Amino acid sequence: MKKVLMIVHLFHSSPRITGLAKYLPEFGWEPLILTIPKGENPDAQTNATVIKVPYHDTLQDISILLKNLFWKRFFGIKPNQSIGRHIEKQFGLTSKQSFVDSFYNLYTAIIYYPDSVRSWRNYAVKAGSEIIEKNDIHAIISSSSPVTCHLVAKDLKEKYNVPWVADLRDLWTQNHNYNYGVLRKIVEQRLEIKTLSDSDILVTVSPDWTKKLKMLHKKELVYTITNGFDPDTLMRKESPLTSKFTITYTGQIYPEHQDPSKLFNALRDLISKRTINQDDVEIRFYGSESRLLLEDITKYNLSSIVKIYNKVPREVSFQKQRESQILLHLTWEGIEKAGYATKLFEYLAAQRPILATGLGNDLTQDLIDETNSGIYCSTVEDIKNALKEFYSEYKCKGKLTYQGELEKINKYSYRETTKKYVEILDNLANKKRY
Repeated sequence: MKKVLMIVHLFHSSPRITGLAKYLPEFGWEPLILTIPKGENPDAQTNATVIKVPYHDTLQDISILLKNLFWKRFFGIKPNQSIGRHIEKQFGLTSKQSFVDSFYNLYTAIIYYPDSVRSWRNYAVKAGSEIIEKNDIHAIISSSSPVTCHLVAKDLKEKYNVPWVADLRDLWTQNHNYNYGVLRKIVEQRLEIKTLSDSDILVTVSPDWTKKLKMLHKKELVYTITNGFDPDTLMRKESPLTSKFTITYTGQIYPEHQDPSKLFNALRDLISKRTINQDDVEIRFYGSESRLLLEDITKYNLSSIVKIYNKVPREVSFQKQRESQILLHLTWEGIEKAGYATKLFEYLAAQRPILATGLGNDLTQDLIDETNSGIYCSTVEDIKNALKEFYSEYKCKGKLTYQGELEKINKYSYRETTKKYVEILDNLANKKRY
């Protein structure tokens, strides 16, 4: 069996990484995972060999100490409490990005360049060298974020000339959520180009991002391998559906880019016109509490039917998805082709109708249309029409029937996306051999 060294932050990564590691052995590849031992993520469990490489960052220690002393002294912030959210509550700030956020972004842009685990690089290169010298490694995969993983892979590629695939789950400096300012972006883009120039192949998660990477890096070997879901989730027993007309959202909400108020606006109007009976409806947000969300709930007088819950374990999240009548997906407003959200693939695996809202994300709409898994709505009026249609079926049948096409949905399972990765790895391994 051929071996691949995966350089990742396993405990801060998406399920894409553990999904890839899980199914690689089915196709003749044994993954060895080199990772940072920071963080606790029960979703990062894997049967692959995991090498945790600790490190020490003196500058970061000093930075954290100074930061904690400053914020705690002046604002009384508790350990592990979000600085921005605490100060917003203390001072009643209402803007989507307060001066606190701006100041903190500037602080992190300077201290954490190119990311907060940069000091791991030398430790990881040493450990990676030992792994390569003791094993017949046929390829390297590095996955970001953090981008330090690519810096480690670059060093190992230069030292041992092992074929290298750089996987960008999010774009680096072309990221639509890049918030470190123009000056750092100019400097960091040079680092990105220099670092990834040594890679044999680039992989990212959407066709539009593939085009962007090709233009920036002047590379032809840039491939799209989407995120996906573990096919084992499709084998779970169906959960009994809720008796109410339940709309469920799981995961974090980014107020700067996502807008649940469209749903609230549409629902408030339908309730006011008695098209929908308020007593039938329940909207659930898991792990999504934010000031703006609470304000919107109050604004539309929906406190009695919208419930906000703390973050729950992944298995509980799956259960809540599978028992729901509708799954709410909030795409990022006004960002065309921003990419496929990981949550969307989770929703496909849950096999419940998806109501996606947003403006400009035609990739989400294309995926939903392709799989017949729900409906995409750009405007409040579109959402009202979708809710009326869903609610009519609910009142007639007591539940919503799932219409998704499983054969097309299965194309996005991790087993199928791993096949695409294996094709790349096999080609690289054969080139190395000859």
